[in-house]
Amino acid sequence: MTLFGTAGIRGPVDAEVTPALALAVGQAAGEPGETFVVGRDGRETGQALAAAMEAGLESAGADVRRVGRVPTPALAFASRGRRGVMLTASHNPPADNGIKLFADGVEYDREREEAVEARVDDPDVAPWDEWGGAERADVLGAYRTAVADYVRGRFGDEPLAGLSVAVDCGNGVGALATPQVLERLGADVVALNASVDGHFPARESKPTPETLTDLAAFLDGGEFDLGLAHDGDADRLVALEGDGTVIHEDTVLAVVAERYVSESDAADPVVVTTPNASARIDERVREAGGRVERVRLGALHEGIARERHAAREEPDTTVVFAAEPWKHIHTAFGGWIDGVASAAVVSALVAEAGSAAALRDPVTERPYRKVSADCPDERKADAMATLESSLPAAFPDADVDTSYGVRLEFPDASWVLVRPSGTEPYVRLYAESDDVEDLVAAAREVVEAAIEG
Repeated sequence: MTLFGTAGIRGPVDAEVTPALALAVGQAAGEPGETFVVGRDGRETGQALAAAMEAGLESAGADVRRVGRVPTPALAFASRGRRGVMLTASHNPPADNGIKLFADGVEYDREREEAVEARVDDPDVAPWDEWGGAERADVLGAYRTAVADYVRGRFGDEPLAGLSVAVDCGNGVGALATPQVLERLGADVVALNASVDGHFPARESKPTPETLTDLAAFLDGGEFDLGLAHDGDADRLVALEGDGTVIHEDTVLAVVAERYVSESDAADPVVVTTPNASARIDERVREAGGRVERVRLGALHEGIARERHAAREEPDTTVVFAAEPWKHIHTAFGGWIDGVASAAVVSALVAEAGSAAALRDPVTERPYRKVSADCPDERKADAMATLESSLPAAFPDADVDTSYGVRLEFPDASWVLVRPSGTEPYVRLYAESDDVEDLVAAAREVVEAAIEG
């Protein structure tokens, strides 16, 4: 049985992520003597799935601390020194939900996920007199304080003084943390779509240029220095300039990575990212004196662990930042993806630079495209197997890497990556080139032929 994708377990609640599955995963993950914090986002189905998960964990002998509706990074923060479960489908539609497992502030790695999968069909249930118990716990206050203190430690006591920010919470649980943290740091904040509602009535949960048109129009009046937007569980962040222009996600990643590298006193500061991330990141990191290492999409925590293992032999190596587009791990703060911390850090960088435009100005932004080709889940494996040969054959002058999908690198530093989505019925195509439209068109033709078989 394969349950876990690139971002935990995720799918429709009427067929896949059912209460029965939550109960079974809880029993498979729970262990006597362990304590699990259990949280959920604002989806309508979260309360029932959390109840089933808690029953599973307790019947396996674990104790539960219920933290209720919280952003995913707040749940991860609460899992330090123990384990955690977050019921969330992140940016998926309202009818979906999902399960993410944490240990000591870090998502389960593939080995731990496989161990849970192996036990789901035949989990251990503790003797009746060894079942665990549950109690309510609060984490939001401590989490907000921790994020604010972290940013103050890097940027000063009131780093956002004079900065005006509009935050589109998208009816997600980011409304419970990001506006409060930014205000605590001195910003003048207006929160939009800040009522938590699992139907996501204001816009789709996934923040994209297409779904953020209302926020862009709101900013167009010029009264704000910065716009920010979250997905349903606040692990993603999108940033917009004061005029409503969406800042490319790789540019945001590049400027944050450059700052962490430039501040580091390590001899070998490393930024971990993914194959779909732009070369502009490599350029800014090299300029600051660091290096970039890539790991498969959805496995930033594994990349951090790999580099830290290597650091045992090379003690001057330090992972100062890890990120994939939209999602960042601030390693000096914690080992989890944290859109709330990113909102505060990006705001502080904009305040320091004087404007979002000034912050992005040093970054070379070559044309970049990301497109999706429809592909049923059952066709993904065969399509990707075909593409390992058909895509290089179509572009014979490219260097080929099949570690994380199929990535082609060309002599002029252009590149294209094709990989299956781990959460949606698509094959993704990413490209960066001065002739990006021609590159995408040619690559997409090969991709669609492979999908059709």
